[in-house]
Amino acid sequence: MSRIANKPVEIPSGVEVSLSGQTISAKGKNGNMSLVVNEKVAVAQEDGVLKFSGREGVAGSVAMAGTMRSLTDNLVMGVSQGFEKKLTLIGVGYRAQAQGNMLNLTLGFSHPVNYKIPEGITAETPSQTEIIIKGADKQKVGQVAAEIRAFRPPEPYKGKGVRYTDERVIRKEAKKK
Repeated sequence: MSRIANKPVEIPSGVEVSLSGQTISAKGKNGNMSLVVNEKVAVAQEDGVLKFSGREGVAGSVAMAGTMRSLTDNLVMGVSQGFEKKLTLIGVGYRAQAQGNMLNLTLGFSHPVNYKIPEGITAETPSQTEIIIKGADKQKVGQVAAEIRAFRPPEPYKGKGVRYTDERVIRKEAKKK
């Protein structure tokens, strides 16, 4: 049984949320986003909060209510505060540079890697070995960070590669003679 659905989504000040049928639209300082709620879930807006509940007699409705509640919470948080992921480049000569909607990466290949940043996402490079990815859509921010990390994931022997800032890489011992 999902207990997540029992917790209401609080709407912070500065965010407008409108509910029309099964569509939730949120408008805040970071833009506009909308979400279509599954038909198994009933949504009610009252006193600045959104409440979710599964429909009676529908299989899987309670679990889906928890999922829709989490997605809506991410939607509201995204338009009010936004999300960010930080990546770190570790390795000799590994560099990153953001130019407009392109991210130029030098990752030890014979060629530079140019990554086109999708719409709604911004990438900053405060230093040559740091990348900060920001956006209102949590899923999109995580996807962009994962795609950049996939160019050169951290390897277990020297730890070189692109990693999340809070990621721990377990190092292996080299072969002994």
